[in-house]
Amino acid sequence: MNPYIGHDSQLYGVEEHRLVGGKGDGMRLFEVHNGAGLDLTVSPDRALDITRLRYKGINLSYMSPCGYVAPAYYDRVGSHWLSSFTAGFLTTCGLQAVGTPCTDAGEELPLHGSIANTPCDQAWYAEEGDRLILCGTVKDETIFGRKLRLSRRISVSTTESCFEIEDTIENTGDREEPFEILYHMNMGYPLLSEKSVVTIPSADVRARDAHAAEDIANWMFMEKPQAGYTERCYYHVFADEKGFASICQPELGITLSIRFDAKELDGFVEWKMMGVRDYVLGLECGNCYPDGRDVMRRSGMLKFLKPGERKTYKVQVFCS
Repeated sequence: MNPYIGHDSQLYGVEEHRLVGGKGDGMRLFEVHNGAGLDLTVSPDRALDITRLRYKGINLSYMSPCGYVAPAYYDRVGSHWLSSFTAGFLTTCGLQAVGTPCTDAGEELPLHGSIANTPCDQAWYAEEGDRLILCGTVKDETIFGRKLRLSRRISVSTTESCFEIEDTIENTGDREEPFEILYHMNMGYPLLSEKSVVTIPSADVRARDAHAAEDIANWMFMEKPQAGYTERCYYHVFADEKGFASICQPELGITLSIRFDAKELDGFVEWKMMGVRDYVLGLECGNCYPDGRDVMRRSGMLKFLKPGERKTYKVQVFCS
């Protein structure tokens, strides 16, 4: 016990709150303070995604114009997912689909799947040694159909400015199921500006479309917000399992970096959106690209889980 403090929350801890008013009314939020400069807002009503991320009081993440939106407002038709795309630091895409709406194997699939708009069945937090642990279970299960379960564990250090996301996806059904996941991590102002330095030591960079290809030489350079900007996406391929990406704001002296296994999460996307108010950089590792599940199936990149099979992914985030 620390003789200088009356309660651990003087140094670190997790507090549970509820939103009042607007489309986020009633949503539960876990406010995490790690005592080493990091503050996270974690949403158990949105798959335990991370809505806000701050380092030493400075915002690092992007919050979209729609703000907090409760799952009751989710519209799975086509691209209507965007109406409830809070963004935040992390929006999880999947599990049945990632990216472009499509029809695959006779199933109509919405933009980026529905897991980010699904509340946890169970969500809790605890302290384990020098880490704050947040856990949640999210079920994408239906009668006569897909039965996938996501078990998420977010481990936040109380001695360093870092945390780890560990996800286990399990097929709880009796048939083989395709599954996709993309960690849609969104950098925002003031971490993101035209002065920011983006580093992605990939072995190859490919443009998603002709529009992105026109400016592929500048994929690493950020710009000022521009009216009428059209998003550009770049696919980064790593030479080995050491997946890494970082963004540094030299004027603030802050760097955020992401580490992951690039052999397991083999579809890394840089989403460059330099619009007015739509000003965000996505650094997104996943087990697919966001071109639609039908395209991933044809390319041979689509992953599958057999009945009872599990797959675990880990993503680490560091701030300095």
